Order: sequence, then structure tokens, then C-alpha cells
Amino acid sequence: MTPEGSPTPFNSGEPTGLGGCGGTVTLVEGGTFCLSNRLGDVEPGRPHGLFFRDARVLSRWELLVDGKPAESLSVLSPEAFAARFVLRRPPQAGLADSTLLVVRERLVADGMHEILTLENMGSEPTAVSLELHVDADFVDLFSVKEGRAGHGRAEVMVTEGELVLHDRSDRVRGLSVSATIEPAVLPNTLVWRVVVPVGGVWQTDITVQPTLGNQRIQPALAPGEHFGVSAPGRKIEEWRDSATNVDASDPLLATVLRRTESDLGALQIRDDTGSGRPFVAAGAPWFMTLFGRDSLLTAWMALPLAVDLAVGTLQQLAEFQGQVVDPLTEEEPGRIMHEMRRGPASGQVLGGQRYYGTADATPLFVMLLAESRRWGADPVLIAELLPAADAALRWITEYGDRDGDGFVEYRRATDRGLINQGWKDSFDGINDATGHLPEAPLALCEVQGYVYAAMLARAELAEEFGETRIAGRWRERAAELRGKFAEQFWLPDKGWYAVALDAGKRRVDALTSNGAHCLWSGIATDEHAAELIRHLSDPKMDSGFGLRTLASSMGAYNPMSYHCGSVWPHDTAIAVAGLLRYQHLPGALALAHRLTDGLLDAAANFGGRLPELYCGFPRSDFGTPVPYPTSCSPQAWASAAPLLLLRSFLGLEPDAPGRVLNVQPNLPPRWGRVSLENLRLGRETICLQAEGDQVLDVRLPDGWQLRGPEKRA
Repeated sequence: MTPEGSPTPFNSGEPTGLGGCGGTVTLVEGGTFCLSNRLGDVEPGRPHGLFFRDARVLSRWELLVDGKPAESLSVLSPEAFAARFVLRRPPQAGLADSTLLVVRERLVADGMHEILTLENMGSEPTAVSLELHVDADFVDLFSVKEGRAGHGRAEVMVTEGELVLHDRSDRVRGLSVSATIEPAVLPNTLVWRVVVPVGGVWQTDITVQPTLGNQRIQPALAPGEHFGVSAPGRKIEEWRDSATNVDASDPLLATVLRRTESDLGALQIRDDTGSGRPFVAAGAPWFMTLFGRDSLLTAWMALPLAVDLAVGTLQQLAEFQGQVVDPLTEEEPGRIMHEMRRGPASGQVLGGQRYYGTADATPLFVMLLAESRRWGADPVLIAELLPAADAALRWITEYGDRDGDGFVEYRRATDRGLINQGWKDSFDGINDATGHLPEAPLALCEVQGYVYAAMLARAELAEEFGETRIAGRWRERAAELRGKFAEQFWLPDKGWYAVALDAGKRRVDALTSNGAHCLWSGIATDEHAAELIRHLSDPKMDSGFGLRTLASSMGAYNPMSYHCGSVWPHDTAIAVAGLLRYQHLPGALALAHRLTDGLLDAAANFGGRLPELYCGFPRSDFGTPVPYPTSCSPQAWASAAPLLLLRSFLGLEPDAPGRVLNVQPNLPPRWGRVSLENLRLGRETICLQAEGDQVLDVRLPDGWQLRGPEKRA
């Protein structure tokens, strides 16, 4: 389908893992993403487009073949940033078949590159008229998401065979569209009139280049180049070369893990300072930016692939750590930010370009710092980040604990901020058993668990760096918090933890997945964990495709809601990791296996890619998971969730400073054999194979020991 002698721009790929729902195709690379329909078209009036630096730079991109939209045959996506839209010209009146194949091969990265190919499979030459309609509104992505998109904001010019568009409101943002076979360029339209001979091929390369301040962004692919030599192609290959090679004999798990690797590579962003440190964006389409909580948890889950992603995320967040008290952005000294935005309306979204309203990112920062060291992060880099960790802990005690009761609470500082500041951050994400919304300040159960784990993490780092007195102090404080937590959050008449304490220190008594995070952090006592596991095992919580965020017996339960009955893969994966921490308790291992089977079955229905969330209907209702309409896909912590499952079932707990590899496998039977090749722990490389509860093969560097994991208290 390409001219003789020229390489095929894209591998054939598989029609799997396409993001979005309702026919939406999502392509993403770094901070750029494109949403289109299955024809490759961006239609006006829909929340689709090409987005660059949090602004929509293409609001229309429609191809007409002889005056009509083409017909879709298939969509193939070899990578998260590339797709091939296989189409045909609509058959002529009275005919069932078409003889003209139309292929759009698209690559997204700091703009967009599209190769448009026509192939004549008929018995006589065919005349074709192609029209590509183009427009831009340059509005902020939140305006698009919320249906407030602008109209007619582009100033359009035709110059030297190019279509040039500028944002007439400020002219800071712009766009140019050009092609290798020069079209007739009209305002908002490119037109080609061609004749394709019998068996012949016609092709043109179209380049879409955003501009900022009248400076064109360098395109990722030159005309005629194979996508593998493009900037995103090179980046994904470098990522694969440096990342652990993870594989499984189960075909479904192997497919999911390959998609995980590809998506995490595509979601990586490099900082703007020139240091090139990597961090991961939260997810496409609406959260292609640094998010405190999401980026930290994703980096934690991705440690079996690469520790550099965790270190880069920590460095980037430390650079933006709070320094002053600012009610508008909710910045406070030592606080780790919630999110960063760069779009046209970023100053009006949640208080500013950097917003700090999150209760959990700050303890998660300290947790990840210690965990990264265990996985082999450079001790020099860890030492450089210790002041940031100490500032984070000071925020916990001086600002997070608002009333001195020992628990971290939140309450938004202005009416612009988030009402809820844990991971369930929708306005109704926290409620009691009757469905009523509690009064803030709220102290979430999982946040106290993160604080507990952060204190132990700082103690562990202090011990490595010879600060025994500091280590002892943090261990004492962690033990004190664990005792207070058991007293204040446990609901003895129900058998689970309160999801929160409200403004009056009353227990918010809904049964939620938040309590499972308390298993993961280790703050739960064995006695409480045993009862909690029994409730998590109930069909009220286990949907058959993962753990519900809220039990079906609760007053606010709605399986089609964002946080009140849906299933989030990352949430279920954290629950599984917590269950395996307590696998000595009755029912824990069986539930971990059941939840994991449900997640993998859901992934199979989503083409091998777990979305941000899906509806929490019982599996018996529909037999397949029901998509949530605006779910992000790919989404960082959903993409990384299979790695947390893998690590947890392997019982894989490296101790790089101590040169010990703790492994205690208990793999689900359907997984078969699992292997990790070239797992890098600092400067050392380890290979591991396991099946069931057996380590089949392990290759350790000289001086390393293999043993069962140490139980952390």
C-alpha cells in the first residue's frame, strides 16, 4: 500500500488497546494527545481534537472522499501514539463493494503527522476528490471536557501552500498544516483531485505543527520517515531497552503486560529544564500532566519495570514542593502538589497553574522515596531528596493535622478548591452508610495508613544513613498512630474501618474500598484485617470484575457513578497487594486470586488495556464490564496496576542496600510461568522465573542473598 521501495510507516499492529469509549480512538505521547472517531475524523461539536500543552489546537479534522465520509474497516494501534485507520470509499450507488482503499496512518507527538494513502483495486483508473476540513478553537481542555468549547476563535491564513491558523484572542498559540503533495488550499480546507491508476497507489504526508509565541514546534517525524525513527518511536525503544523484560505463559496476562509497558512509555513526560528527568502523566485524555498522587502511585507500581521513573517523579515533585501559605492554590510549606496545568485557562482552574489541594500526595512522596531506595535508587539522589521528605513530614504534623489529634484532615481553603482531597475527589466521593455527605474537615482512613507507612519509611532511610535516633523517633510515632487509628476508625458493630472521621470526629460508616488501602499500608491489625477481609469478599464489594469503590448495600451506591460503586483497576490492585500482605489470614489469598481474575477478564474485554474505571454492575447482570462514559484510557495507574499485581503475587521485595532479594511466590494458577529478565536494582541485574509457589530459576549478582520477604512492622 506504499509506493514501491518505501517502507511501511507502521507495523501492522493489532486492533487492541484503543483508548476511549463509544467509538473514540485515543492516541497519546507525552503531553500531546488526539481524540477522534474510528474514521480518524475530529468532528465539530464533540469533545475530540488534537491537544497540545492543555489546549485544543485542532477542533476539526474531517476527511471527505468524493464529498462523503469514508467507511471504516478497522483501526490498528501498534503503539499508544500511533494508529492506522483502514477505510474504503463508499460504494457507488447500486454497488455493494468499493474498489478504493483509503488508509490514514497517524502519529501523535508535539503535533501530528498523518500519511494519507489511496490504493485502486479496481479494473480501471479512478478519479478521486479529497477534502480535508480543518479548524481550531485553541480553548483550554477543561472547556472541552465540560462542553464549553469556543467557536470561531481561529484566524485563518493561506500562505505558500500551507494552511495557517492562529488564536485571534492572543495570537500566542497557532497551527500550520502542510502536505508533501501540495493541495489546493482554501480557508479551512485542503483539496486534492487525483487519478489513481489500476493497481496504483497515491500518497501524501500531512504535517500538523503547533506554534507557541510564533515559534514552530519541531515535528516528530519528517516526511517519508518510518515511525520507528521518530522521536516517540526512539523514546519507546529506549524505554523498552532500559525496562525489565516481563513475560508470562498466560497469553492474556502477556498481552496486558505488553500494553502496560507501551502505555507507560507513551505517558512519560520529560521536564522542561533540560535535565531530561522522566515522570508520568496521569492519563489521557484529560489528565496529561503531572499529578501528585497519580504520578507517585504509578511510579510505585512501575518499580518492577524501572526505578528511574520513580526518582524522576520524586525530583519533579520536590522541585514544586510547597514553600508558602497561599489559600488560592492551597499551597503550604512542605506540601506536595496535586496537579499542574499549562492551558489557556489554567489560571482559573482550581486556583492556578499549580494546585496543592490533596491530603495523600505528601505521605505518598515519603513512602516512594524509601521504596525507591529498596529497589536500587542511587543513594546520593535519595540523600538529596531527604530534606524534601522531612519538609513533607513537617507538613503532615503542622498543617495536615489541623487540630492536633494525630490525624491528617482536609478542608478546602476556598470555593475553587476540591471538596474532597483524597483519591475519591468527586464532590460526593465520601459519604456515610445512608448516603449523606459528611461535614469537613475530613480525616480519611487510607490517608492515615499512608502517614503510618511514611513514618516507617523515614525511619528506614534514617537507619541506612546512620541516624538511629531519628529512626527510633519515627518508629515510635508510627506505633502511636497505629494504636490511635485502631481506636478511632474501627467500627466494631460493623466489622470494617470508617471511611473517614468528620468535623465532629464522628465515624463516617460506609463500607468502601478505602479500607483495603489500610491493608496495603500495614496500619490494620490482624484482628481487624480478618473481619475486613470477610466483608471485602462479599458480593456487595466484589463485582466479579474487581472491587467496588462502595458496597452495593450502601445508600449512595450507584454502579454508574464515578466513585460510588464503580470499579477502578488501580484501587483493586492496591486491595490485592494489601490482601497478600495479610495472606496468612483466612480468605485473603482466595479473594486476591478472585479479584485478580476479575481484573484480567475485564482487561480482555477492553482489548488488553485496563481503563481508568468501569461501571460496578454485578458480573452476572451483563457478563462483560460496562464502560464508564468519560473514563481515561490509557490512564497511568490503571496501566501500571498489572505490575503491582505481578509484584505482589511474586512476593517480590528487593532490599538493594542489604543485597537481599526477598521472593515468596503465590501466583494465580491461570498465570502459569512468569519471568522477569534484566530487572535492574541499582547497578545490579537480576533474572527471575516463578510458577505457582515455586521459584523456578533465579540469577543473582555476586554477594546477593535470596530469601523470603521480611515482614515489615
